This record gives sequence, structure tokens and C-alpha cells, in this order.
Amino acid sequence: MASIGQIVSPTPGNDALSRARSRAALVPDCLVEAKRIANTVIAGWHGRRKRGIGENFWQFRPYAEGESLSRIDWRRSARDDHTYIRDHEWEAAHTIWLWADMSPSMMYKSTYGHVSKEGRALVLMLALAEILARSGERIGCPGIMEPISARNAAERLAAALMHTPLEGGLPQTSMIRGWSDIVLIGDFLDDADSVMSRIGPLARRGLRGHVVEVADPAEEIFPYAGRTEFTDPENGAKLVAGRAENLREDYQRAYLARRENLGQSLRHLGWTFVSHRTDRLTSEALVAVHMYLSGMPAKATLGGQP
Repeated sequence: MASIGQIVSPTPGNDALSRARSRAALVPDCLVEAKRIANTVIAGWHGRRKRGIGENFWQFRPYAEGESLSRIDWRRSARDDHTYIRDHEWEAAHTIWLWADMSPSMMYKSTYGHVSKEGRALVLMLALAEILARSGERIGCPGIMEPISARNAAERLAAALMHTPLEGGLPQTSMIRGWSDIVLIGDFLDDADSVMSRIGPLARRGLRGHVVEVADPAEEIFPYAGRTEFTDPENGAKLVAGRAENLREDYQRAYLARRENLGQSLRHLGWTFVSHRTDRLTSEALVAVHMYLSGMPAKATLGGQP
């Protein structure tokens, strides 16, 4: 049987320098793709706008008794028999931390996926940085880049990643202060209890979190048949199945149960969860996360079977 998937490595070698160079080479292409997707998603839509203190016009609304007369827009009020207040847009920047897990398992790409999980995670992170920066938010990456508020935050994050590549697992968050949002992107293939033991302390510190599970289609549908050798990308352990198709039902049940348990545990903490497959449009996950960051409802799971 032909190989269905493989561990993607742009350059040969397993040493840290080789892996760092391969990821640095990947970042510019990911940034271009991220900006293209961000332009598509953000066109005509500003999902985080809200009323507050600022200089930009937001909306007209009817005057309510007790409000300051100085806020009345007399020109608009003169058009009919109602009195209107001129609201402005809230401009207080919020800090949002972005992180993509670069564990060895993220290098996987099957013939069913459009890109590797690593490539999709980087594009998602940079596209979020692009959209949030345009919204005036402060963007940071734990251990990689301190929070900044700048229109070119995505470019600056990409440059930082070329010099200090992301590591595997969850990030160090001791530098995060105050009430912030953190977006964690990875495959989260460990059991839900193990993942939650690391995420729980972040929630108890007041961080509002958003988890994006990036999955290759083959990991979900298990298309293997006949004699198949499976290799654990984390530790190199191998498993040979004589008739892999006999494992499909039990595997799918365990795989989906892990995802459901993780999603429920996260929601119990007040965090959000999005599941995204690499054979789906990047914009699907991007829109869902952006809506969650905006405080709007969105579907908890995206990117299932097409």
C-alpha cells in the first residue's frame, strides 16, 4: 500500500540548527499566505469594534435622559423629531498573545491534507496577528515578541520567528500580566487530562483562552488498510498493524472522544475551542477564532468531514 502520510521536513537533518533554518525559510511564505487570507476575511468587516472612548465615529443612537447634553449631535437631531447621541468607537487596546505548537507531530502531512499542520498553524497565527493589528490590538508571542500595537505587527512577528523559532508544547507564560487573551494553536494529541493540567493554571490566573486544534484529515478518518507501519514522531516508537482497517472503528471512537473531552473541559474553564482540518479553508478557523475574540457566538467545531 502506498504511503498516505509523511513527516514533512524542508531540509535534511534532525539537529536544532537544521530545523531552525527550515522553519525560518517557511515563515516568509506563511506571512504572504496569512496576509492574503486576512485581506479576504477582514474586507468590509471589523469584528471587534464597539462603543466607547475614542475619536472615530461609531454610530448615532437616541438620547437617553440623564446623559450629557454635550454629546448630542444637533445636526443629526435637526433632521427629525428625535434627539441623537453621537457615539465613538472604543480605542483601548487589548493584549492578545499568540502561540503555535511546533512539536514534531505538527510536521505531519498526508495526501488528504493541503499543507502540513505546522504550515497551517503558522499561517493561522500570522493571519490573526494581521487582523488584530488592524483592529488596534496589542499583539505578543510568549518568549518570542513582547506585545506591540502596530499595523505591521504580523511582519514583526514573522521577523522575530525567523530569529527565534517556536518550540514544541505550550509556551512559558510567566511574562504575561493582567487580563489578556491567549490563542494556542496545535494538534493537542495528548489525552485531555494531560493538556488540561497545563492549561488549567493559565485559566486560574485570569487569562481568557482560545484553543485551535489543527488536524490532518488522515488523523480523523484513519484511511489505512492492510499491513501498515505507524511511527510516533515524538519518540520514534513504531507499531505494525497486520490489517489496519480492523483498528479504524476503535481508533475513530477514541480520537473523537479525546476531542470532545478536551472541548468540554475548555468550555468548563470559560475558554473556547475550534477544531480545524488542513483540507479545509484557513479562513474558516480564522473567522471562528476572531468571532470568539470579539465576544460573539461561533460554532465550537469547524473543519469536519467536507
